[in-house]
Amino acid sequence: MINNYLTSKSLRITTLAFLMCSFNLFAQNYAVSAIPYHIFAADNNVQGTQDDRCSDLIPLGFNFDFYGNIYNQVVVSTNGYIDFRSEMANGFSPFSFSQTIPNVSFPVKNSILGCYQDLNNSNGEGTITYGITGVAPYRKFVVLFDNNSLFACNASKSSFQMILYETLNTIDVQLIDKQVCASWGGGNTVTGIINDAGDAGISPEGRNTGSWTAFHEGWRFTKYNSSSAYLFAKCDDDADGLVSFNLNVVKNDLLPAEPGLVKLFPTEADALALTNEIQDLNYTNSIAFDEVLYANSNGAIVKVQLRVLDCNNDYDGDSVDTALEDLNADTNLANDDTDGDGIYNFIDNDDDGDMILTSTEYVFNRGINVINDTDGDGLANYLDNDDDGDGVLTILEDYNNNNNPADDDSNGDNIPDYLQNTVALGINQPTIQNQISLYPNPSSSHVQLMNRSGYEIQSVELYSATGQLIKTLSPAESQNISVADLTSGLYFVKVNLPVGAFTYKFTKN
Repeated sequence: MINNYLTSKSLRITTLAFLMCSFNLFAQNYAVSAIPYHIFAADNNVQGTQDDRCSDLIPLGFNFDFYGNIYNQVVVSTNGYIDFRSEMANGFSPFSFSQTIPNVSFPVKNSILGCYQDLNNSNGEGTITYGITGVAPYRKFVVLFDNNSLFACNASKSSFQMILYETLNTIDVQLIDKQVCASWGGGNTVTGIINDAGDAGISPEGRNTGSWTAFHEGWRFTKYNSSSAYLFAKCDDDADGLVSFNLNVVKNDLLPAEPGLVKLFPTEADALALTNEIQDLNYTNSIAFDEVLYANSNGAIVKVQLRVLDCNNDYDGDSVDTALEDLNADTNLANDDTDGDGIYNFIDNDDDGDMILTSTEYVFNRGINVINDTDGDGLANYLDNDDDGDGVLTILEDYNNNNNPADDDSNGDNIPDYLQNTVALGINQPTIQNQISLYPNPSSSHVQLMNRSGYEIQSVELYSATGQLIKTLSPAESQNISVADLTSGLYFVKVNLPVGAFTYKFTKN
């Protein structure tokens, strides 16, 4: 078992200073990663069966940041995408395309391409619905395409879902059952996102423009470093939105080696001038539910968001009581991130990042409240990324490589391989490859490496396009790779893990 929880907090703190000065550099960049299959309800009809049309404007119910612009309404195309351009409301939706994204000539811009293809539901067999689920400030806007026919191939259907997350500004696409119509438009389909100019966009591997099928497949688009603020989220004790915050938690998180160098202030101006320091570190917020303070952390100014939550709500719907997601018991729900994915456990439906939903792993379904711990190591399965203790991460026991370890049963005994330590077929290299990413890419100054593989990085090597070794970096150095001294062009980044080496392309602009 590799316990990411022990290292994720220290990694986040180590990079905090860099994030504060680099927010604008990374704000326009997204990463895409595989996530568990999870479908939400959506009960409001978007529109009927008109072919190649966009809907009327639909309110999101909250503000959403997409490529640096804030939106509170969208339109939905019958061809499988969400469009942030209000002028497209009730207008024509393009259906023919051959370019891969990003591309300035791509016919759709500023959009979430859930499953963009030429759909034609004029036979009335399918539906397009939307809904808002959850509780503020962590609601979800959901658009569901269910059983929509493909143009020229009525027998072929497409079902999928797009989810927009309030506050987090992340995007999920769930491909429920995506079929293909090869006889029309080459069967072209794309899942991804694209900005308003078409020159920035991202798609999962194998899901860019082309002819492909998918079943029960989930993808998440994460905006890199969407906030550099420190969040202190605490349960309310009496529903009035006012609680006492122990600001020593903030100080220890921002500068664990020397917390005494962190000082808290009511305003940013005070933090800069070192005036009106907050002396009582048992601080009760004066503004109900949300208040902003500022920290001077050894000279660096950090926005500190105090957020009061009604912990009777299960914000991530994972069946774990919100109050129980404060694993380190320091009263701050927002510094517990078991899998180090940047999503706090209380709003993460897969706490250990093993591609098995927390709601599936948390409790035995035997009518008794027994926490599931298959390997008896004292760590519940929903927090354990090696559930059977066989030395192979749960996510790597996805031997059929469909991003779902739950359907792998190599010996046919009806017990998934990830729960049986007598079955360990080896390392799934493609899965590890997808768990490491570089941001931003391209970049002109710095590159950040995100490692969700569960294995510690041993070293990182940077090569030129001709294969010449330029530099070798230690694990610590790889967290923030300076590329400012490189000439523009293509480079290769080789990441060395205990289970092998993985190579990624990088462009210096």
